[in-house]
Amino acid sequence: MTDKVISPLRQRLIDDMTIRRLGPKTKHDYVRHVKSFADFFGRSPDKATAEDVHRYQLRLASIGTTVPTVNASASALRFFFKVTMKRSDLAEEVVSAREPRRLPVVLSPEQVGRLLASAANIKHKAALSLAYATGLRASEVISLKLTDIDSDRMVIRVEQGKGKKDRYVMLSPNLLELLREWWRAARKKGWMGPGQPWLFPGYRGQHMSARQLHRLVRMAAARAGITKRVGVHTLRHSFATHLLEQKTDIRVIQVLLEAETYCPPTPNRRADLLSVSSPVRRDRAHCQAICLPWC
Repeated sequence: MTDKVISPLRQRLIDDMTIRRLGPKTKHDYVRHVKSFADFFGRSPDKATAEDVHRYQLRLASIGTTVPTVNASASALRFFFKVTMKRSDLAEEVVSAREPRRLPVVLSPEQVGRLLASAANIKHKAALSLAYATGLRASEVISLKLTDIDSDRMVIRVEQGKGKKDRYVMLSPNLLELLREWWRAARKKGWMGPGQPWLFPGYRGQHMSARQLHRLVRMAAARAGITKRVGVHTLRHSFATHLLEQKTDIRVIQVLLEAETYCPPTPNRRADLLSVSSPVRRDRAHCQAICLPWC
């Protein structure tokens, strides 16, 4: 989209998001949701009334819009009204829906092994193995650079993951050898030339896309005869579940995942991290080592 087709109001919204350092995807989604709201009642969104907001939300409910989409729309409209339009009264009219709490799909260790063994090639196997062995999100896997793999300290650096946080995750010897095998194969094919920074390069100098990574998981699951609905996040859930089944401290999993999906908020007890490499460990505490299948 060029500057000449962007309205002053949309540009102001984009500027407000830029000032607050919102990510590219968030910006795109917020603009899209505000545009959908404006298209609904056929006027510029700065002319909206409380009744317009009410009717739009009723429309979303009546057409069966999913709860995540409803809540994403609510976040976008609140930002637009409160920050860009300085209309806190309209922002208060926007409501969110309660999202049903569902248990995640989890694979057994045997199923994970079959899935990884069914990867089509070394690149696919390396990417999927890394997702499972570290519990990283899809966006974090595809954004890894070659320099993020620290074989001396046996950790992987995750830069600006969800919530714009840096962290380290553990790197097992088996995973390191698999990543080296992938690097040698990619270098032989000319995919790891000078100046190419990505661990999993894609097209036009960019890294592999999240959509492609999700597709790899589904294809591998189909070849492995796994009928469960599987995605990259399934490997993350399986990583956490298998640690729990090994009686790993829940605080440890919370720190490794940088999330509370499996782990309610817990205090930093200062003596609860595993005997993994020091950047992942806190206060030099020692517990049993993590040992996951296929890692």
